[in-house]
Amino acid sequence: MADAPQSELDAVDFFKSDRFVRDPYPYFDHLRGKCPVVRESHHDVYMVTGYDEAIAVYHDQATFSSANAVTGPFPGFPVPLEGDDVTGLIEAHRDELPFNDQLPTMDPPQHTAHRGLLLRLITPKRLKENEEFMWRLADRQIDSFATRGTCELMADYAGPFTLLVVADLLGVPEEDHPKFVERLSRRAQHAVGSTDGPSMEHTPLGYLYDQFSTYIEDRRANPRDDVLTGLALATFPDGTLPDVGDAMRIAANLFSAGQETTTRLLGSAFQILGDRPDLQARIRADRSLVAPFVEETLRLESPIKGDFRLSQVPTEIAGVAIPAGSTVMVLPGAANRDPREFADPDELRLDRVNSRQHIAFGHGIHVCAGAPLARAETVVTIQRFLDRFADLRIAEEHHGPADARDYEYAPTYMLRGLQNLHLELTPA
Repeated sequence: MADAPQSELDAVDFFKSDRFVRDPYPYFDHLRGKCPVVRESHHDVYMVTGYDEAIAVYHDQATFSSANAVTGPFPGFPVPLEGDDVTGLIEAHRDELPFNDQLPTMDPPQHTAHRGLLLRLITPKRLKENEEFMWRLADRQIDSFATRGTCELMADYAGPFTLLVVADLLGVPEEDHPKFVERLSRRAQHAVGSTDGPSMEHTPLGYLYDQFSTYIEDRRANPRDDVLTGLALATFPDGTLPDVGDAMRIAANLFSAGQETTTRLLGSAFQILGDRPDLQARIRADRSLVAPFVEETLRLESPIKGDFRLSQVPTEIAGVAIPAGSTVMVLPGAANRDPREFADPDELRLDRVNSRQHIAFGHGIHVCAGAPLARAETVVTIQRFLDRFADLRIAEEHHGPADARDYEYAPTYMLRGLQNLHLELTPA
């Protein structure tokens, strides 16, 4: 693909073809090579592949609305966005878009209030308590396959582990954990942004909505000394008590997004460790390198390929004129490999001084509130796997020999990550 003619790359529909699912980076490089902002011809989306340009979009709420952050040009805006200022049209019709009740699609002042509520739930004290749970949970999950000497990381570990970490963070009763795992851990992870274009549910988190509504109503009527009561009684920054719907949507969004992206991150980290025995040995010998390794994994394999914005007024980025009502896609997976910001961008370098400047978790007011959680989950997991196994290898039976690996990636234009990862494990 890297040697494909430019005209051939431009002819491929990034959003509908599976051509770039396995390796989108040559396409990103191709776009950036023309300009850090390029209007693709298939859906008139302005693709932002440059680092500085991505930061600029993320920080300009006056120009760019997040109303279409998840949906992009699909399924389209309910009415034509005509005129030089479409802010009023966006506000009047944003509730007709899928995911309209989720934090990533909100703009200030609604976003400010709801994010403030979320940050009252994810306190440093609560995160510390949750991290203590992670260590115990990691061992419990590893115990389920340790003696077998093999695992399929996504199903055997990453899916249930990330789900139960968020369940614990939010105080889901332990007796309900199996029900959540059954319903959510193996759900179709690529419904949003599938290259085969399935229809979007308007409220795709309905199961979580029902569960957290029940929890919140119960704790408001019968407060207890638990985390769910804290969630039920948490107030907006101005001191007002949110209605049950607002509170449960914050919880459901954290639950869903937190599991999804961290599962992808774990898959990428262990794929690299399994494919790079030299790197694995180096990190085994010096555990202070685990955290830098996680940052470089995030930079190189950002779990979110991109998210969208909607221009409210005419603007210009990198000399490219963008009319009001245009869809813009910021691509962290491309920006994090911008050679203007990161030297030797395709190389994993544990001594990279600016690796934490990546935007895998976004930037600005929409930066992922669960980023500390995802980092902790990944560090804890890597530490426990290195402690419990003397060696971990990619299973050639499933993924082929080292010089001809075969991996299956989630078929979506939004997410980057493996569908499965088979490992062979030598107990310590």
